[in-house]
Amino acid sequence: MKNEIKIIFHIDLNAFFASCAMIKEPYLKDKVFVVGGSSTSRRGVISTASYAARKLGIHSAMNINDAMRIYPKLVIVPTQFSLYQKYSSIFFNYLKKYSDIILQGSIDEGYVDMTEASKKKHPMELAKEIQDGLLKEHGLPCSIGIASTLFLAKMASNIKKPMGITVLRKKDIVEKLFPLPISDTYGIGKKTYPRLEAIGIATIGDFTKNENKEKILSIMSEQSYLSYINHIMGRSSDVIDPKLYAIAKSISNETTLNYNMDVPDAILKIIIELLEYTHERLVSDELVAKTVGIKLRDANFESINR
Repeated sequence: MKNEIKIIFHIDLNAFFASCAMIKEPYLKDKVFVVGGSSTSRRGVISTASYAARKLGIHSAMNINDAMRIYPKLVIVPTQFSLYQKYSSIFFNYLKKYSDIILQGSIDEGYVDMTEASKKKHPMELAKEIQDGLLKEHGLPCSIGIASTLFLAKMASNIKKPMGITVLRKKDIVEKLFPLPISDTYGIGKKTYPRLEAIGIATIGDFTKNENKEKILSIMSEQSYLSYINHIMGRSSDVIDPKLYAIAKSISNETTLNYNMDVPDAILKIIIELLEYTHERLVSDELVAKTVGIKLRDANFESINR
């Protein structure tokens, strides 16, 4: 008897922090805005840029001062951790209407095993229903990737944003994945992909060519190389097991201030807010803490860990 082909959805909320901001403040829908820093200062780093801001070349991790030079009328919305946690919970509770086999990838993305649900309704119909429901009922736009493995579903959800639905079958890999830049490969980080590009590995297709293997092995181990090849070619896990994947060894939360802070009471207030959010995640995941750590970063970007 042939093994059943799984139908895995990867559902990724589009510009999540920005979406939450628009839910709370609807006037932002007509504005070019970013989330991060302070509404009264140009200092700080952007956490999320609205799609209107992205069209102007403004993006996450950009210095707010640089973004303001691009668009002086840019609206800056401070981060609101409790708001994001609220809508993350709404998101995952909504997914439970369709399956109880769910893996939380992060606060704004999840994998859902839709194999059983797809026996009663076509996967594309289910995806459209989920996408429309999240937007109309909760104001949360999303992109959905549909594939037979977790990796391919994740890659598929990134192909069309915002509000895209992409099916990525194994027979589609050469056509849909191979032309993508190597930097789009899930798991290949910011330090690795420039080194791959430097030796002529510009696309995912380049990475899979046997003649490039020797060059690639000068950058990564053979074990890592073979793992990426298997993932790209659809030979990786199709099992969603939250107990296997989701038990965190640590839970943390951090924020970047929009100005240098040296007032103890103000610093303590920020730490308490971060602790409260971290505690909510501990309770939600039914975890207890054994060790508590703190990281501070000064104006010279030097970190102190205790």
